[in-house]
Amino acid sequence: MRSPLILRDPDVTQKLLEAIIDTPGGKRTVSRLARTCRAISEPALNVLWRDLDSLIPIIGLFPSTMLKKVRKPGLGLSKEPTEEDWAKIMTYGERVRSVAYNETANNISPTVFPMLTQNRPREYMLPNLSYLAWKIETSGALDYCSMFLSPAIEGLHFELGPARFPNLNRILGDACSRLNLTSFSIISPASLPDTFTVILSSQKELQKVALVAPGALSSGVGRWVASLPELKSLQLDLSARTLTAVEGFFDELPSDSGVSTPNSVATTDSGVFSSEELDFSEKRKSLTGGSRSKGAFSTLRHVQLTGDVAKIAVFLKHFSTPLTQLDLVIEDPPGNAEWMELSDVISKRFGSYLQSLRISATATSKFNDLVRSTSRGEPTVSRLALEHLHPLPALRRLDIDLPESINFIGDDIEALARACPNLEELKLCPLARFPVQSGPPKLTLEQLAPLTEYCRRLHTLSVPVNARRAGPSVLISQSNSSSSLRRIHVGHSWVNDSLHVSILLSHLAPYLDNLKWFHDKNRPGFIETNARGWEKVADTLPHIQNIRLTERKTASAALPSFNVESKPSPTPHASIETAEKGIMAVVSLVHQGILAKPGTINYGVQWGPRMVNESVEVHPDLVSASIDAVPEFTEIAVEAVVVVADESVEAIPETVAASVDASPSSVSKSVEAMLSKPEGEKSIFHLSSHPVLFPVFGLISFAYRVLFAYPISIPLRMLHVIFDHMPTMIRRPGSSTNDDISMNALQVRGS
Repeated sequence: MRSPLILRDPDVTQKLLEAIIDTPGGKRTVSRLARTCRAISEPALNVLWRDLDSLIPIIGLFPSTMLKKVRKPGLGLSKEPTEEDWAKIMTYGERVRSVAYNETANNISPTVFPMLTQNRPREYMLPNLSYLAWKIETSGALDYCSMFLSPAIEGLHFELGPARFPNLNRILGDACSRLNLTSFSIISPASLPDTFTVILSSQKELQKVALVAPGALSSGVGRWVASLPELKSLQLDLSARTLTAVEGFFDELPSDSGVSTPNSVATTDSGVFSSEELDFSEKRKSLTGGSRSKGAFSTLRHVQLTGDVAKIAVFLKHFSTPLTQLDLVIEDPPGNAEWMELSDVISKRFGSYLQSLRISATATSKFNDLVRSTSRGEPTVSRLALEHLHPLPALRRLDIDLPESINFIGDDIEALARACPNLEELKLCPLARFPVQSGPPKLTLEQLAPLTEYCRRLHTLSVPVNARRAGPSVLISQSNSSSSLRRIHVGHSWVNDSLHVSILLSHLAPYLDNLKWFHDKNRPGFIETNARGWEKVADTLPHIQNIRLTERKTASAALPSFNVESKPSPTPHASIETAEKGIMAVVSLVHQGILAKPGTINYGVQWGPRMVNESVEVHPDLVSASIDAVPEFTEIAVEAVVVVADESVEAIPETVAASVDASPSSVSKSVEAMLSKPEGEKSIFHLSSHPVLFPVFGLISFAYRVLFAYPISIPLRMLHVIFDHMPTMIRRPGSSTNDDISMNALQVRGS
């Protein structure tokens, strides 16, 4: 069984994978194909890794153990990579053809680049890279692009921030000395270097140049751009430039460059005293054979200009080359006079060659419209007149997307349909919003009939309309029914009666198979009533289309065919009878197609040589011999144990527990001292009359206080000692011993 064509033809496989990857969720689908089908894995990987919009997938190829955070490879590496860690990057890096880096996204740590620069195993990480886009804000990040400037680079795009870049000349000089560029673009708020044209003078194969920076309209840059022999696309920014600066771009062009200037052959105006100047243009044309010499911008086919409408018109007046694509980014809304002049220039100078015309608004105009719509609650609406367009027979695509000039009327559509009969795709502000406060669009669905009548190749139409019931004149005419219109996008269109709108659409586009509208509730300008109405139209339209096509087929088959029979001419002698008779000759028309398909027969002949598989087994005689070359080992164990003696000294101080009874004694003793006298002698003993006894009783009172105040028991023998010494203590010098009181005289009694 033969394999399918997609696996046998690499070109078909690549085209199919490219078509898949451009669809929503296409990368995920191609990734699944690469992981599940071995035969299609290599082509799928090539398509997946061909165009990268970031460096994060490349950094993520390092081992997960080296990444600071696996889910965010842009945070950097935890250590310096070795040569083995670069294996995947070297393999997948050969598949990359274009890569972009955006420093303002702030998703890659600046520490990654020094590690990549110092440890990469080869000079260029991506050897087959052909396009590099580098958007940076600092001069240090500009140096990192050197590791990606491989010899295969053909396209180089720099978008610089407001900072100064002193290393720009060095980077450009290094790139231009080693590379052969076909595309170069630089966007910068700062002026171009003084040596810009000198550095890029060696790039003679440039086909696309984009210069959006101050100084890009200088005469030196104009001379350099005009000298490029292969230039096909040019992009310039005319914003914030004067008309003198715009015209100065062509000041240093040679006189035979072919650019329309007052001194060129293509005009009769010399610029001074034009009314008195003789017309020598015809003489010059006769001398040169009527052909213009090949000069500046002779190969230019695509021009993209940004700025005011008046400046764009002045710039385009200097061109007479056959431009096929024109992209204009204008300030919206434009003035009526300036827009009329620009329309006249486009139609007269490029009408016979122009195939695509795109008109959009600058970022400033979009921002201003956003501010106005936020403050007022509704956008500003104005009209962009298309009546000034002269015939553009070669125009295939017209795309107008402006935030304010969104109102179109029936006269604009009719003028456009007559001027562009070969139009295939038309977009007229498909994102325009028409809130309830501002009212519905002025253009109705019925007024699109001239497009379906005169533009017989129109297959895609995107325009918001006010869908209402159509008049009988539109539904009766068969000429405004298009057989080529397949897709319609109505955006924020209004709709009233969904059934009549379906009938009108089935008449204007009976073969329509794709109807879209804005049905997202979170989209600005959403009106739920209109969204539900278009949903009903989408449901009923296919059924009404089937009915209409069936009726037309039946009507074409039922038309009678009229044949006029010839009668023999009368003889000369016969009387001629005449009669007035009217015959209604209706030509029968039949929509019939003939499929001319040659008859082919798939005839395959299987041819192959006859093969005989023979095998000869030749092997020498081998003898297996084994030698035991295992050395002998003797295990000897030596017990080496350190002798350790544990000695302990018990040093415990001897303690004696002694208890002291500190409880107060409950025994009270009293001493009664009485002096014994002989009987019959009566006398009274008074201490005041004996001063010697005062010390004795002082000691007694002291002892009394000690016994009561301090809980200490005093032995009784201490009292005996005290009393034994008492006679000596109270004896005074010169006193007799007979006055002493003996201890026997004292009576002690306990209580």
